[in-house]
Amino acid sequence: MKIGVPREIKPQENRIGLTPESVKSLVSNGHEVLIENNGGFEAGFDNDQYKSAGAKIVEKAADIYNDAEIIVKVKEPLSNEVKMIRENQIVFTYLHLAAAKDLTQGLINSKAICIAYETVTDNNGRLPLLAPMSAVAGRMSVQAGAHCLEKNQNGRGLLLGGAPGVEGGTVVILGGGVVGENAATIATGMQAKVHIVDKSEKRLKQLTDIFGNKIIPEQSDNVDLKKLISKADLLVGGVLIPGAEAPKLVTKDMLKLMKRGSVIVDVAIDQGGCVETSKPTTHADPTYIVDDVVHYCVANMPGGVPRTSTLALNKATLPFLSRLAKDGYKKALNDDHNFLAGLNVHKGNVTHKAVADTFGHKYISPNEVLT
Repeated sequence: MKIGVPREIKPQENRIGLTPESVKSLVSNGHEVLIENNGGFEAGFDNDQYKSAGAKIVEKAADIYNDAEIIVKVKEPLSNEVKMIRENQIVFTYLHLAAAKDLTQGLINSKAICIAYETVTDNNGRLPLLAPMSAVAGRMSVQAGAHCLEKNQNGRGLLLGGAPGVEGGTVVILGGGVVGENAATIATGMQAKVHIVDKSEKRLKQLTDIFGNKIIPEQSDNVDLKKLISKADLLVGGVLIPGAEAPKLVTKDMLKLMKRGSVIVDVAIDQGGCVETSKPTTHADPTYIVDDVVHYCVANMPGGVPRTSTLALNKATLPFLSRLAKDGYKKALNDDHNFLAGLNVHKGNVTHKAVADTFGHKYISPNEVLT
């Protein structure tokens, strides 16, 4: 099968869909791989590495979209990319459609087969293709938040880890999933005081087993969230409802309770954000201020560390892509109900219920469209 990898064009997005090592694996199994010229350069992979792996270097993205049967990306297609997607073409990437009405409609109109990394599941209900980037974003959230707390970044002028004789800052993490756990890894390592809020008592126990008394677990039904965020120097939003828009847990009115110069890092911004005042930002202009609270809402945080992110993502995605290329999408998806959960749009139909419900589209189950 012919697999195409265009260069990412989202602002400050330097990841790429395939590493040279992944290309080598696909080519060795009889597939043809097209890589856009210098597509992996910013992630540390040059054209010669791709050529050595067996890829063909293509000058223009349009030629990749014209020729490839499968398009492999990292981020959702932007409007001028959507125009190039062909009917019956397979698009395999992060989509986050519940926060993207126009993109959803564009993909419906394209009549392509669109499989979203972030809704592929495993037998334990986890999200194996989202997890590596959630881990990166979770770790980056505290790193970015600590930087934003510096006075020259309009923060409180507080060192998150404290100093001899001076207590560290307080970190409140909303959501105890992959983002939350990885944020806690960095925050506890910096010796901050860390609260993790989650609705699942079982998950909070797991986190307590991991971190011991370095965290304070907070069950969401029992916690006074207003009181808790008033203590926060750094608030990390790591809430996720798979495939759906993130719930707004922190309202604009609640912002007035927070300390002047405190920081919000809303990692849930890809799914619309879990803070009412959140709006997407970029690595070039990552922050803004509302009610004296610094907001960091970069929608592609792992793009800031493209080499680490690309390597981590490929370890997760390559087995799925290999099956797509070997068996075709119908057999690959029908043979694996977890992979089937990734099918969001199929030839003009919305096949993910949360996306359909968000925008009022008719929902058709993946099983039905593949019958």
